Amino acid sequence: MFLLFISETALAKIPGLSAAGANLDALPYTAPADADMLFYDRPKVAPSLPFDPFGHPSPALVTRASLLEAGFDAATVRVGTSIAPASPHETISEDIGRDMRFEAAVPGYEEIARRSAELAAGLDKNIKQVVLAESVPGGTTTALLVLRALGHVGTVSSAGPENPLSLKEQIWRDTAKRLGIKEGGMKGLGLKAAAELGDPMQVAVAAYAAALPDEVKVTLAGGTQMMAVAALLRDMGVERDILVATTKYVHIDPTSCLEEYAAKIGVRWYAAPLDFTKSRFPGLADYEKGFIKEGVGAGGAVWYAQQLGVSMERIQSRTEALYEKMLDEG
Repeated sequence: MFLLFISETALAKIPGLSAAGANLDALPYTAPADADMLFYDRPKVAPSLPFDPFGHPSPALVTRASLLEAGFDAATVRVGTSIAPASPHETISEDIGRDMRFEAAVPGYEEIARRSAELAAGLDKNIKQVVLAESVPGGTTTALLVLRALGHVGTVSSAGPENPLSLKEQIWRDTAKRLGIKEGGMKGLGLKAAAELGDPMQVAVAAYAAALPDEVKVTLAGGTQMMAVAALLRDMGVERDILVATTKYVHIDPTSCLEEYAAKIGVRWYAAPLDFTKSRFPGLADYEKGFIKEGVGAGGAVWYAQQLGVSMERIQSRTEALYEKMLDEG
Protein backbone atom coordinates (compact mmCIF):
# COMPACT_ATOMS: atom_id res chain seq x y z
CA MET A 1 0.00 0.00 0.00
CA PHE A 2 1.32 3.43 -1.01
CA LEU A 3 0.09 6.34 1.12
CA LEU A 4 0.82 9.94 0.13
CA PHE A 5 0.56 12.50 2.94
CA ILE A 6 0.17 16.03 1.59
CA SER A 7 0.76 19.13 3.66
CA GLU A 8 1.72 22.78 3.56
CA THR A 9 3.96 25.01 5.65
CA ALA A 10 3.89 28.79 5.89
CA LEU A 11 7.66 28.71 5.40
CA ALA A 12 7.12 27.98 1.70
CA LYS A 13 5.93 31.57 1.29
CA ILE A 14 9.39 32.91 2.09
CA PRO A 15 10.87 34.05 -1.25
CA GLY A 16 13.74 31.87 -2.41
CA LEU A 17 13.19 29.04 0.08
CA SER A 18 11.11 26.49 -1.86
CA ALA A 19 11.65 25.34 -5.44
CA ALA A 20 8.51 23.21 -5.40
CA GLY A 21 6.28 25.61 -7.30
CA ALA A 22 6.55 27.91 -10.31
CA ASN A 23 5.71 30.90 -8.10
CA LEU A 24 4.38 31.70 -4.64
CA ASP A 25 0.79 31.89 -5.89
CA ALA A 26 1.04 28.35 -7.27
CA LEU A 27 2.54 26.80 -4.13
CA PRO A 28 -0.79 25.98 -2.40
CA TYR A 29 -1.73 23.90 -5.46
CA THR A 30 1.53 21.92 -5.57
CA ALA A 31 0.74 19.16 -3.06
CA PRO A 32 -2.93 18.71 -4.11
CA ALA A 33 -1.87 18.52 -7.78
CA ASP A 34 0.77 15.95 -6.87
CA ALA A 35 -1.94 13.93 -5.12
CA ASP A 36 -4.13 14.02 -8.21
CA MET A 37 -1.32 12.30 -10.11
CA LEU A 38 -1.86 9.12 -8.09
CA PHE A 39 -5.23 8.78 -9.82
CA TYR A 40 -5.04 10.67 -13.13
CA ASP A 41 -2.53 11.25 -15.93
CA ARG A 42 -2.70 14.98 -15.18
CA PRO A 43 -3.96 17.01 -12.20
CA LYS A 44 -7.57 18.13 -11.99
CA VAL A 45 -7.20 20.60 -9.11
CA ALA A 46 -4.82 22.71 -11.22
CA PRO A 47 -4.44 23.27 -14.98
CA SER A 48 -1.10 21.46 -15.15
CA LEU A 49 1.43 19.33 -13.36
CA PRO A 50 3.45 21.29 -10.76
CA PHE A 51 6.66 22.76 -12.16
CA ASP A 52 9.58 24.38 -10.38
CA PRO A 53 10.52 28.02 -11.18
CA PHE A 54 12.74 26.76 -14.02
CA GLY A 55 10.08 24.67 -15.76
CA HIS A 56 10.98 21.21 -14.51
CA PRO A 57 8.09 18.81 -13.87
CA SER A 58 7.12 17.35 -10.51
CA PRO A 59 8.55 13.92 -9.62
CA ALA A 60 4.90 12.87 -9.36
CA LEU A 61 5.51 11.68 -12.94
CA VAL A 62 7.93 9.04 -11.65
CA THR A 63 5.53 8.04 -8.89
CA ARG A 64 2.65 7.67 -11.33
CA ALA A 65 4.80 5.70 -13.77
CA SER A 66 5.85 3.32 -10.99
CA LEU A 67 2.25 2.90 -9.88
CA LEU A 68 0.98 2.19 -13.38
CA GLU A 69 3.73 -0.31 -14.14
CA ALA A 70 3.48 -2.16 -10.81
CA GLY A 71 -0.25 -1.80 -10.14
CA PHE A 72 0.10 -1.22 -6.40
CA ASP A 73 -2.73 0.35 -4.41
CA ALA A 74 -2.41 4.01 -3.47
CA ALA A 75 -4.27 6.56 -1.38
CA THR A 76 -3.89 10.18 -0.27
CA VAL A 77 -4.07 11.63 3.22
CA ARG A 78 -4.62 15.38 3.43
CA VAL A 79 -3.02 16.73 6.57
CA GLY A 80 -2.86 20.49 6.47
CA THR A 81 -3.34 21.96 3.00
CA SER A 82 -5.31 25.08 2.17
CA ILE A 83 -6.63 23.45 -1.01
CA ALA A 84 -7.99 19.91 -1.29
CA PRO A 85 -7.05 17.57 -4.15
CA ALA A 86 -9.69 16.85 -6.78
CA SER A 87 -8.86 13.15 -6.41
CA PRO A 88 -10.14 10.84 -3.64
CA HIS A 89 -8.50 11.48 -0.28
CA GLU A 90 -8.85 11.20 3.48
CA THR A 91 -8.74 14.49 5.39
CA ILE A 92 -7.09 14.55 8.80
CA SER A 93 -6.61 18.32 9.01
CA GLU A 94 -7.06 21.42 6.87
CA ASP A 95 -4.77 23.60 9.01
CA ILE A 96 -1.44 24.34 7.34
CA GLY A 97 1.81 24.43 9.27
CA ARG A 98 2.58 27.79 10.82
CA ASP A 99 5.77 29.85 10.79
CA MET A 100 7.78 28.40 13.67
CA ARG A 101 9.96 31.48 13.95
CA PHE A 102 7.02 33.16 15.66
CA GLU A 103 4.75 30.41 17.04
CA ALA A 104 4.30 26.66 17.33
CA ALA A 105 4.22 25.13 13.85
CA VAL A 106 1.49 22.56 14.52
CA PRO A 107 -0.59 23.60 17.54
CA GLY A 108 -3.16 20.89 16.83
CA TYR A 109 -0.58 18.10 16.70
CA GLU A 110 -2.23 15.90 19.31
CA GLU A 111 -5.46 15.63 17.31
CA ILE A 112 -3.51 14.99 14.11
CA ALA A 113 -1.55 12.24 15.85
CA ARG A 114 -4.70 10.69 17.26
CA ARG A 115 -6.49 10.61 13.92
CA SER A 116 -3.39 9.30 12.13
CA ALA A 117 -3.09 6.46 14.65
CA GLU A 118 -6.76 5.63 14.12
CA LEU A 119 -6.15 5.51 10.37
CA ALA A 120 -3.28 3.09 10.91
CA ALA A 121 -5.42 0.92 13.17
CA GLY A 122 -7.96 0.64 10.35
CA LEU A 123 -5.45 -0.70 7.83
CA ASP A 124 -6.60 -3.86 6.07
CA LYS A 125 -5.17 -6.83 7.99
CA ASN A 126 -3.99 -8.38 4.71
CA ILE A 127 -1.62 -5.48 4.00
CA LYS A 128 1.91 -6.30 5.17
CA GLN A 129 3.85 -3.49 3.45
CA VAL A 130 3.21 0.25 3.55
CA VAL A 131 5.13 2.93 1.70
CA LEU A 132 4.57 6.34 3.28
CA ALA A 133 5.28 9.33 1.03
CA GLU A 134 5.03 13.12 1.25
CA SER A 135 4.46 16.27 -0.74
CA VAL A 136 5.25 19.38 1.31
CA PRO A 137 6.66 22.50 -0.39
CA GLY A 138 9.28 23.95 1.94
CA GLY A 139 9.55 20.62 3.73
CA THR A 140 13.33 20.27 3.57
CA THR A 141 13.58 23.27 5.88
CA THR A 142 11.15 21.89 8.44
CA ALA A 143 13.13 18.65 8.20
CA LEU A 144 16.35 20.49 9.05
CA LEU A 145 14.72 22.13 12.06
CA VAL A 146 13.39 18.87 13.49
CA LEU A 147 16.65 17.02 12.86
CA ARG A 148 18.61 19.77 14.62
CA ALA A 149 16.18 19.92 17.53
CA LEU A 150 16.62 16.17 18.02
CA GLY A 151 20.40 16.45 17.97
CA HIS A 152 21.16 15.36 14.40
CA VAL A 153 23.51 18.04 13.16
CA GLY A 154 24.03 18.36 9.42
CA THR A 155 22.62 20.03 6.33
CA VAL A 156 19.69 19.07 4.12
CA SER A 157 19.04 18.77 0.41
CA SER A 158 16.95 21.09 -1.76
CA ALA A 159 14.65 20.77 -4.77
CA GLY A 160 17.05 22.87 -6.85
CA PRO A 161 20.79 22.90 -7.64
CA GLU A 162 21.20 26.11 -5.63
CA ASN A 163 20.45 25.13 -2.05
CA PRO A 164 19.46 28.17 0.09
CA LEU A 165 21.37 26.82 3.10
CA SER A 166 22.12 30.24 4.61
CA LEU A 167 18.39 31.04 4.65
CA LYS A 168 17.59 27.67 6.24
CA GLU A 169 20.28 28.24 8.88
CA GLN A 170 18.84 31.66 9.70
CA ILE A 171 15.39 30.11 10.15
CA TRP A 172 16.95 27.57 12.55
CA ARG A 173 18.61 30.35 14.56
CA ASP A 174 15.41 32.39 14.74
CA THR A 175 13.33 29.38 15.78
CA ALA A 176 15.88 28.15 18.32
CA LYS A 177 15.96 31.64 19.82
CA ARG A 178 12.16 31.70 20.19
CA LEU A 179 12.23 28.34 21.96
CA GLY A 180 15.39 29.04 23.93
CA ILE A 181 17.05 25.83 22.75
CA LYS A 182 20.28 24.66 21.15
CA GLU A 183 20.94 21.66 18.91
CA GLY A 184 19.36 18.63 20.56
CA GLY A 185 17.17 20.83 22.74
CA MET A 186 13.99 18.87 21.99
CA LYS A 187 15.52 15.41 22.37
CA GLY A 188 13.21 13.04 24.20
CA LEU A 189 10.09 15.08 23.45
CA GLY A 190 9.00 13.10 20.38
CA LEU A 191 6.15 14.66 18.41
CA LYS A 192 6.46 17.86 20.43
CA ALA A 193 9.56 18.63 18.35
CA ALA A 194 7.53 18.50 15.13
CA ALA A 195 4.74 20.45 16.80
CA GLU A 196 7.12 23.32 17.55
CA LEU A 197 9.50 23.27 14.59
CA GLY A 198 8.08 20.97 11.91
CA ASP A 199 5.01 20.52 9.74
CA PRO A 200 1.74 18.56 9.91
CA MET A 201 3.02 15.82 7.59
CA GLN A 202 5.80 14.92 10.00
CA VAL A 203 3.35 14.54 12.88
CA ALA A 204 0.91 12.47 10.83
CA VAL A 205 3.43 10.08 9.26
CA ALA A 206 5.30 9.50 12.52
CA ALA A 207 2.06 8.84 14.41
CA TYR A 208 0.78 6.58 11.64
CA ALA A 209 3.98 4.52 11.43
CA ALA A 210 4.20 4.22 15.21
CA ALA A 211 0.67 2.82 15.40
CA LEU A 212 1.09 0.14 12.72
CA PRO A 213 1.22 -3.53 13.80
CA ASP A 214 4.76 -4.90 14.16
CA GLU A 215 4.28 -7.33 11.27
CA VAL A 216 3.69 -4.49 8.78
CA LYS A 217 6.88 -3.44 7.00
CA VAL A 218 7.42 0.32 6.81
CA THR A 219 9.18 2.22 4.03
CA LEU A 220 9.44 5.99 4.33
CA ALA A 221 9.42 7.36 0.79
CA GLY A 222 11.47 10.52 0.70
CA GLY A 223 14.95 11.86 1.36
CA THR A 224 15.67 14.61 3.84
CA GLN A 225 12.04 14.95 4.89
CA MET A 226 11.62 11.29 5.73
CA MET A 227 14.92 11.21 7.63
CA ALA A 228 13.30 13.77 9.93
CA VAL A 229 10.28 11.49 10.36
CA ALA A 230 12.60 8.56 11.07
CA ALA A 231 14.38 10.66 13.70
CA LEU A 232 11.01 11.45 15.30
CA LEU A 233 10.11 7.76 15.41
CA ARG A 234 13.38 6.85 17.10
CA ASP A 235 12.95 9.70 19.57
CA MET A 236 9.45 8.35 20.32
CA GLY A 237 11.02 5.01 21.21
CA VAL A 238 9.85 3.20 18.06
CA GLU A 239 12.45 0.50 17.35
CA ARG A 240 10.88 -1.19 14.31
CA ASP A 241 12.92 -1.71 11.16
CA ILE A 242 12.62 1.30 8.85
CA LEU A 243 13.76 1.77 5.26
CA VAL A 244 14.10 5.33 3.96
CA ALA A 245 13.79 5.13 0.18
CA THR A 246 14.78 8.11 -1.93
CA THR A 247 16.43 8.82 -5.30
CA LYS A 248 20.06 8.85 -6.35
CA TYR A 249 19.74 12.61 -6.79
CA VAL A 250 19.34 13.09 -3.05
CA HIS A 251 22.04 10.53 -2.28
CA ILE A 252 24.68 12.19 -4.46
CA ASP A 253 23.84 15.66 -3.15
CA PRO A 254 26.54 16.26 -0.51
CA THR A 255 24.26 18.62 1.41
CA SER A 256 21.73 15.84 2.05
CA CYS A 257 23.97 13.97 4.55
CA LEU A 258 21.79 10.95 3.73
CA GLU A 259 24.17 8.21 4.81
CA GLU A 260 25.28 10.09 7.91
CA TYR A 261 21.71 10.67 9.09
CA ALA A 262 20.75 7.06 8.36
CA ALA A 263 23.66 5.71 10.39
CA LYS A 264 23.03 7.98 13.36
CA ILE A 265 19.26 7.50 13.38
CA GLY A 266 19.51 3.77 12.82
CA VAL A 267 17.61 3.16 9.59
CA ARG A 268 18.35 1.48 6.26
CA TRP A 269 18.34 3.53 3.07
CA TYR A 270 17.82 3.02 -0.66
CA ALA A 271 18.47 5.37 -3.59
CA ALA A 272 16.51 4.71 -6.79
CA PRO A 273 18.94 4.58 -9.76
CA LEU A 274 16.93 6.83 -12.06
CA ASP A 275 18.81 8.09 -15.11
CA PHE A 276 17.33 10.64 -17.50
CA THR A 277 20.66 11.52 -19.12
CA LYS A 278 19.40 10.45 -22.54
CA SER A 279 15.89 11.85 -22.19
CA ARG A 280 14.48 13.72 -25.19
CA PHE A 281 12.90 16.18 -22.78
CA PRO A 282 15.05 18.88 -21.14
CA GLY A 283 12.63 19.00 -18.20
CA LEU A 284 13.54 15.41 -17.32
CA ALA A 285 17.17 15.48 -18.47
CA ASP A 286 17.81 18.32 -16.04
CA TYR A 287 17.02 15.99 -13.14
CA GLU A 288 20.62 14.89 -13.74
CA LYS A 289 21.79 18.47 -13.08
CA GLY A 290 20.33 18.67 -9.59
CA PHE A 291 16.85 19.95 -10.32
CA ILE A 292 13.84 18.47 -8.46
CA LYS A 293 15.69 15.43 -6.96
CA GLU A 294 12.79 13.88 -5.01
CA GLY A 295 9.19 14.30 -3.89
CA VAL A 296 5.79 12.59 -3.95
CA GLY A 297 7.55 9.43 -2.82
CA ALA A 298 9.30 9.03 -6.18
CA GLY A 299 12.21 7.01 -4.83
CA GLY A 300 9.97 4.88 -2.65
CA ALA A 301 7.55 4.27 -5.51
CA VAL A 302 10.44 3.05 -7.66
CA TRP A 303 11.62 0.79 -4.81
CA TYR A 304 8.10 -0.59 -4.37
CA ALA A 305 7.71 -1.24 -8.10
CA GLN A 306 11.06 -3.02 -8.19
CA GLN A 307 9.97 -5.24 -5.30
CA LEU A 308 6.99 -6.19 -7.45
CA GLY A 309 9.20 -7.15 -10.39
CA VAL A 310 9.18 -3.95 -12.47
CA SER A 311 12.42 -2.90 -14.16
CA MET A 312 13.94 0.59 -14.12
CA GLU A 313 13.65 0.64 -17.91
CA ARG A 314 9.87 0.23 -17.72
CA ILE A 315 9.53 2.94 -15.08
CA GLN A 316 11.63 5.45 -17.00
CA SER A 317 9.93 4.67 -20.31
CA ARG A 318 6.49 5.17 -18.74
CA THR A 319 7.67 8.42 -17.10
CA GLU A 320 8.72 9.77 -20.49
CA ALA A 321 5.47 8.65 -22.10
CA LEU A 322 3.39 10.36 -19.41
CA TYR A 323 5.36 13.57 -19.77
CA GLU A 324 5.12 13.52 -23.56
CA LYS A 325 1.36 13.01 -23.38
CA MET A 326 1.03 15.91 -20.97
CA LEU A 327 3.10 18.21 -23.18
CA ASP A 328 1.11 17.22 -26.27
CA GLU A 329 -2.18 17.94 -24.53
CA GLY A 330 -0.91 21.33 -23.36
